[in-house]
Order: sequence, then structure tokens, then C-alpha cells
Amino acid sequence: MIEAGQFDLETGAGLMACPRCDALHVEDELSEGETARCIRCAKVLGRPRAGAFTQIVALSVTSLVLMIAAIFFPFLEISRMGFGNATSLFGVALAFSHGWLMPLTVAMLGFVVGLPALRALLLVYVLLPMRGDGPPARHAGEAFRLSELLRPWSMAEIFVIGTSVALVKVAGLATVSLGPAFWAFCGLIVVGAASNVFTCSATIWDTLEDRGAFTDGREVVADPQAVAQRRSRIATGGRAG
Repeated sequence: MIEAGQFDLETGAGLMACPRCDALHVEDELSEGETARCIRCAKVLGRPRAGAFTQIVALSVTSLVLMIAAIFFPFLEISRMGFGNATSLFGVALAFSHGWLMPLTVAMLGFVVGLPALRALLLVYVLLPMRGDGPPARHAGEAFRLSELLRPWSMAEIFVIGTSVALVKVAGLATVSLGPAFWAFCGLIVVGAASNVFTCSATIWDTLEDRGAFTDGREVVADPQAVAQRRSRIATGGRAG
């Protein structure tokens, strides 16, 4: 751990690389309402907001509710000449759960349902205990790192776009009615986009480090001694004061 404003070129401690252009910046503590931007490309590097953790937790819980609705509610209904059939994503998964299409079904459910739901659960696990001045949960650093790794692989919006393209072709052969699950998926995309707007990775990492969570050992903190005491309490099962 090093104090804010210091850095080490050999280990990279105290330095932050812009995720867009890789320009190096000296890491410093930001107050609520301040914004740090890259000096080269102007990408936002950090932007603490009051109540952001609570908003992200609420959006993550909303995503889980919408995901459950998207799985079990009717997704669409196709009818022609008086005959119709409605199905849900869960019903589609069961229909293709045998034979050589089963791996494709598992992959689809994993990328479309499993990964977004897992990422939402990880965000709730990491951020819910830290609302206000609460200490982080055990292994919060590892959980948030995993949620960041899963971010590019959450493909609910790709599924909706692909389904919409397919329905345009099917609409010429039969009457297609969109069910509540389709609109739940659309709502899921909007909620996910809002969550990404409120989620500032640098701010979450800084909060985890300041409150004593274990990360990579090179974190910049305002008071290294206070962080060391918090880590000791967390390691022994106590709560930080």
C-alpha cells in the first residue's frame, strides 16, 4: 500500500492506465462529484457519485427480476390458419435438451441468462455491504474482479437483436405476437445500460481498497495504517469501525 499521490514505476503502484489509449496517470483520491478524465483521449477514469452503490444494487436486483420473467413468461406466439403455439425460453431449452443441439442450448442459456444473472448477483454481493460506511464482504475483491471479466460476455442485447431479425422473416409466413418475456428482455437491456452508466470500476476498486479489502497489494489509500487495521479485523471476522 502507498499513500495517495505517490507512485512506483517498477511495480505500477499508484499509476492508472487509461483503458482506451493506455496513457498513464498518477492515481489520486477523488471526492464525490469530482471527475477524472484521461489527458489524452478524455475518457472518464473515475467519477464518484453519492448513492451510486445503492442505485447499482437496485438496478442489479431489477435485472434479476426481469431475467426470471424473461425465462418463464411466454416469449412469443406464432399462429397461422387458426393454429397457434406459444413458448418461453425455458420451454425452448427443454425442447432442445436432447441430441446434438443440447450443447448449443446450454451455451445460449449460459451467455443470455446465466452470465448476466451471475454478474448481477456478484454486484449485489460486493456493493450491498458497502452502502454507507459498511465494510466489504469477504472476497469482495475477487467477486468484483470476476464481475468485470463477465461484463463483455453478457449478451442479452445480442439475443434480442438476433431474435428481432429472425422474427422479421417469420412474420411473412405466420402471425407473430410478442409475449411479456420479449419486453422483459428489452427492459433488461435498458436496466443493464443504466447500471453500466452508474458503475465506475475505479471508484469501486478505490472503495474496496480504502475499506480494507484485499486486491493486488499495490493499492493507493489515503491512510495505509487505517486500512491495515481494517484488514486485520476482516481477517479475524470482526467489523471495521
